Amino acid sequence: MKRGQSGLSLVIGIDKPQGMSSHDAVNRIRRMFGERRVGHMGTLDPLATGVLAVCVGPASRLDAYLTNHDKTYEARIAFGAQTDTDDAAGEVIRQAAVAPELSDATFAQEYLASIVGPRMQMPPAYSAIKKDGVKAYEAARRGKAVELEARPVEVRAADLLAIDTDDAGRVFWDVRLEVSKGTYIRSIARDAGLELGSAAHLSALRRVRAGRLGIEACVSLEEAGRSGIAAACDPVDLLGFPALEVDVRMAESIRCGRPLPLAALDPDAVHAHELGMRCIVFRDELVALYETDPFRGQAHPRCVFSQGVFRGTHR
Repeated sequence: MKRGQSGLSLVIGIDKPQGMSSHDAVNRIRRMFGERRVGHMGTLDPLATGVLAVCVGPASRLDAYLTNHDKTYEARIAFGAQTDTDDAAGEVIRQAAVAPELSDATFAQEYLASIVGPRMQMPPAYSAIKKDGVKAYEAARRGKAVELEARPVEVRAADLLAIDTDDAGRVFWDVRLEVSKGTYIRSIARDAGLELGSAAHLSALRRVRAGRLGIEACVSLEEAGRSGIAAACDPVDLLGFPALEVDVRMAESIRCGRPLPLAALDPDAVHAHELGMRCIVFRDELVALYETDPFRGQAHPRCVFSQGVFRGTHR
């Protein structure tokens, strides 16, 4: 085994703590498991907590299949001040009065209902988006902010959880947001302030779901270190593709990455009229992802693991 390889291949759901970057969390997992091949699926800012899928070993090749999903957040929007980062980590750049209606739950829910649907969103100046090869936040820190472009996103659902106030006259909305990939919750908070005649920023954020991974299936970094492979999630469940169990002989062909007759792999797909991904399972491991092609009568490998991805102990 090469140096820096643990012999493990698994996916862990981490409940990332506040004050730690996603990269820091990955480095902790690397040290815990003695594995250099570790990656996370969907960045969380240091301010944020919650769901962070971390792939260990060969399982890191699943990144292309675990990142393009909707996400759900519980967020706190603070009215009265806007910051340069659009969250509580930044410097206040503008203050504004907070109108009385911002404390009204009916008004708040009506506004949240109005943002549901597709929209063009301007990313925060401090973001990881690259412009001319430079990350926006790196340029902003040097005082040379790049000109970003609005991007299409979609808010699937937006619900008010609570309204709070403090002695300084600030108003806080606690909201639950389900959004498409690439949506910045910081931008939603900033825009709420601008659109409602005030100023606002994101003061707290917790991701409670990323794709099919919910916070209930996640563990702390400390628990991951204590539990080891017992903390693993089932990658088949996270991917959401139909699972097909194969025997030893079929598993050998699949590990070699050979195209397979569709009827042999998935009889139910022979009469289907669309392409579809399939999780190929042998014993307690995900050994490959195949794409069925009914028009050619074959299934083709899209991701094959010489060392399968462990399916966990909680199935």
